[in-house]
Amino acid sequence: MLIDIRDLYKIYNEGKESEVRALDGVSLQIDQGEFVAIVGQSGSGKSTLMNVLGCLDIPTYGEYYLDGTDVTSLSDKQLAHIRNREIGFIFQGYNLIQELNALENVTLPLIYKGVSVFEREDIAMAALERVGMAERAHHRPSEMSGGQQQRVAIARAIATHPPIIMADEPTGALDSRTGRHVLEILRDLYRSGTTILLITHDDGIAATARREVRLSDGRIISDQVQEVDWE
Repeated sequence: MLIDIRDLYKIYNEGKESEVRALDGVSLQIDQGEFVAIVGQSGSGKSTLMNVLGCLDIPTYGEYYLDGTDVTSLSDKQLAHIRNREIGFIFQGYNLIQELNALENVTLPLIYKGVSVFEREDIAMAALERVGMAERAHHRPSEMSGGQQQRVAIARAIATHPPIIMADEPTGALDSRTGRHVLEILRDLYRSGTTILLITHDDGIAATARREVRLSDGRIISDQVQEVDWE
């Protein structure tokens, strides 16, 4: 089991009148190599769940095992190490560093991982080539379209070959044609064995995943495997 969460709670202002249960007793298991959409409207808890699954936040209560490791017991430094080793993130806002070109942005996680200076550029270029952005390697984000920036962000996410990609509304800022291209890249990663977690409020986007987990008010209200027409 790659991801195993049991009776998970994330509570803000616990015990107060303003208490909010962003996650309210969530249990979820995800195997290596799955393509899962976590879907729900604003306030459903889906982004909070991604933050916990991505080791960006810790739950108030409950258990979370990532590839057999109890991550709720880890220090901030250990969580950062887990994130860099296990997870690649893709965000709606791209989160590229504006002062760096595409190649330099993609190189960053390789630096954090301790990859030697002699290998970084080749690995980063290979990631850019995989998403069709090698010719833009020396362009800064301000010189690229939104779709191009998102492809660079995907290259950055996959450069360290993480077993898990977490994509939070990755097509939200893109036009429909460019969004479809981004989803095609995610499908290709899934076909190559990467576990994909796709966070979205859009039922149409969620329908492209092999499994759909739907949240409402911090709880899972459905979890089903679905047919897709692209496999």
